Amino acid sequence: MTSASQSAKCVRSAIAWMLAAVLICATMASQETPSTYTFKSETELVLANVTVRDKSGNAVRDLKREDFTVLEDNKPQQVTSFDLENTDAVLPTAVSEAPLLGKALSRTANVSSGAPQPLAASELKDRRLIILFFDLSSMQPDEIDRAVTSAQNYVDKQMVPADLVAVICLGSSLTVNQDFTSGKSAIKKTLQTINLGAGQGFEEGSTGTTEGTPDTGGSFTADDTEYNIFNTDRRLEALRSVADRLSHVDEKKSLIYFSSGMDRTGIENQSELHAAINAAVRANMSIYTMDIRGLQAIVPGGEAQNASLRGTSPYSGQATINALNSNFTTQETLVTLAGDTGGRAFLDSNDFSKVFSGVQQDTSVYYLLGYHSNNSARDGRFRKITVRVNRPGVKIDFRRGYYAPADFQHSTKENRELQLDQELASDLPSTDLPVYLSAAYFRISDGKFYVPVSVVVPGSQIPFTRSNDQDRATLDVLGVVTSPDKRPIGQIRDTVKLALSTSEFVGRKNVQYDNGFVLPPGKYHLKFVIRENQTGRLGSFETDFTIPDLKGVPVKMSSVVLASQIRPAGKRKSDNPLVRDGSEVIPSVIHVFSAGQHLYFYYEVYDPAREPMSAAAQSPAGTKPGIRLLTNVAFFSGKKKVYETPVVESAQLNTPQRRATVFQLDVPLTQLKPGFYTCQVNVIDDAAGQFLFPRLSLLVRQ
Repeated sequence: MTSASQSAKCVRSAIAWMLAAVLICATMASQETPSTYTFKSETELVLANVTVRDKSGNAVRDLKREDFTVLEDNKPQQVTSFDLENTDAVLPTAVSEAPLLGKALSRTANVSSGAPQPLAASELKDRRLIILFFDLSSMQPDEIDRAVTSAQNYVDKQMVPADLVAVICLGSSLTVNQDFTSGKSAIKKTLQTINLGAGQGFEEGSTGTTEGTPDTGGSFTADDTEYNIFNTDRRLEALRSVADRLSHVDEKKSLIYFSSGMDRTGIENQSELHAAINAAVRANMSIYTMDIRGLQAIVPGGEAQNASLRGTSPYSGQATINALNSNFTTQETLVTLAGDTGGRAFLDSNDFSKVFSGVQQDTSVYYLLGYHSNNSARDGRFRKITVRVNRPGVKIDFRRGYYAPADFQHSTKENRELQLDQELASDLPSTDLPVYLSAAYFRISDGKFYVPVSVVVPGSQIPFTRSNDQDRATLDVLGVVTSPDKRPIGQIRDTVKLALSTSEFVGRKNVQYDNGFVLPPGKYHLKFVIRENQTGRLGSFETDFTIPDLKGVPVKMSSVVLASQIRPAGKRKSDNPLVRDGSEVIPSVIHVFSAGQHLYFYYEVYDPAREPMSAAAQSPAGTKPGIRLLTNVAFFSGKKKVYETPVVESAQLNTPQRRATVFQLDVPLTQLKPGFYTCQVNVIDDAAGQFLFPRLSLLVRQ
């Protein structure tokens, strides 16, 4: 590890902050108007739902405020609000077709037409608030049909007067199809309008290999792993948005999430998952997940409606193992969402009515306790809640805790540094400031690789202040590379100042930070924390990455970097291979390009084989026998090849000091129509008879 420690000291200083020339890929967070609701421990009531049952499992309904003791981090708290919610007490005459969600939101929202009209507590007293969330982006049309049918059956057979139901759909956007209402006809009418053709689901996590995939006549399988990362983040962000919008409603909310599973690619989605769970806990919202695929029969040769599987995996048992693993990973996140928010996961069952019965059972009778925490520290730490009842022989269930908010404006320099350190070490990453990151690897010598890291923040998320006829902003950067045993290998700490003549320009672009590490081959974990210093919003991104040991690899190749910019490198001297011949390649993090731009592919091949002596005799006069590398890029839309670049041939090492051949291909995007593409980089070492076909995904915008 001595060499690793020495390499860690080779952390490169920050290159620059710059304005990337690609338009930002708009996310739901950037499209949505920032919420006006702020969680403040010194003013907001901390709520705890408490269910009390006797030895027979029956609800206990006669407890008083003085029967409960509430502790926060083992310190007694004064219960300032107490209520018993009993949905059995609602009479059939309470059914109303009028929507209530808009009135609930007007409790604290700033309404330009006049002062907010408070929603009377009696309107939600003893009511069961249920949100039917249809994730159309993950379901196929037949799965949407099953989800809608189960909801209609609930309305017809299980819905009671106490139920207030809202309908929300996530397709190309997040829409509230129906506000909270107890009117069955309004809900059924809304359910009938859900478009069965809106299903956009696909098999998640495909690796691009044809082994074990259905033989449909095509020999290419797109690698959609990168799409899954953003797709899962988008769905988790939608759940967080719903929780934030309902956070001011004190009563317990139950969100029923209909989907066909949710896959996470390694740890990339961990930040958004934690943020969604924490938002739901703060909003007193439990998530009940329903895998609408139901009970599935996994057979070695695949299902009857699919083509036969390629390769040997159907006969070795690997196909069944892969199918079981895939099914497990898509259900794991559903279980996590439900368990950490106080809900339940309903999996592997064709009885879809169980989720509605479970919600009604869990919210039939419960006590709603509220208190103001006597801990005024805004440190962002988790605070444990304990509830006790002075009646023996009963079983209680309650909310186990929450995360306190963190203040920024009144913090000292030391506290701000501590905030960055705590965020870096936190298991609950912050997503208030959107952050995207990419990393690659390039060999600079035997056993040593340069890892360029690019971090992107949407410019629209950075607040600027006016000073001396310029718009100014500062951002703090803290990043660390750790080994699998969580030992730090390298660290970056930087403060960057932005000064522009107008902030309107950066508001339409990305702000990108480039840096790098020198590391030996191995497995690492990378985490970056970014903070804008006007409001103190934090964002973080973490991922696992591996630097391969290329010694035994037939074709030794670096990462493939996509870029739309090449700028002068100036006087900077760096081990960064992206700086070459006085120019610097600026990596694209989000892989989104405009039709008027150029698309650059940058990659390297190391230690190619030498041609045999027979080929040397045929080499042109004045040249030495050497290598023969062939490369080009093919673009696929779905399974159809739509464009292919000319083949580029190299007969020598153009970077001999690193025993590397560098390829930099320029693809004018006018050759491609707007849309999603999978790019296959073809690399052939003709002298060795070896080849490699890495794949990437990108989006071309109009």
